[in-house]
Amino acid sequence: MNNSKLVANPLRKLFLIDSIGAILSAILLGYVLVEFQSLIGMPEDILKVLAGIASLFFLYSISCFLVNPMNAETRLRTIAIANLLYCLATLILIIIYFDQLTLLGLSYFLLEIIIIVAIARLELRSVLN
Repeated sequence: MNNSKLVANPLRKLFLIDSIGAILSAILLGYVLVEFQSLIGMPEDILKVLAGIASLFFLYSISCFLVNPMNAETRLRTIAIANLLYCLATLILIIIYFDQLTLLGLSYFLLEIIIIVAIARLELRSVLN
């Protein structure tokens, strides 16, 4: 299959972008931040749960990218809402573990939220247009 045709559809591009972001989050949360947990402050078990969620989001988005489902708009809306709920959960965890978080940890999670919200907003705009 021609690679240019694989990403020609704008919705498919968003699934690809989402899947890349999700796998990057999963790797950072599940390996890098766990390894440097003392510099982050978020408990290791919480980091692993967040990594697991990011892994599931990766599987969903990459599947939608590869399969190109007929109802791509609905599926893109689904992952956008899931991403926003993930950000809400992360924000709640920031509040719960605020006293344990380091400045580096707080910065990481706030930056992750900003990036994910921006992507989710782009995804929702794409399905509403």
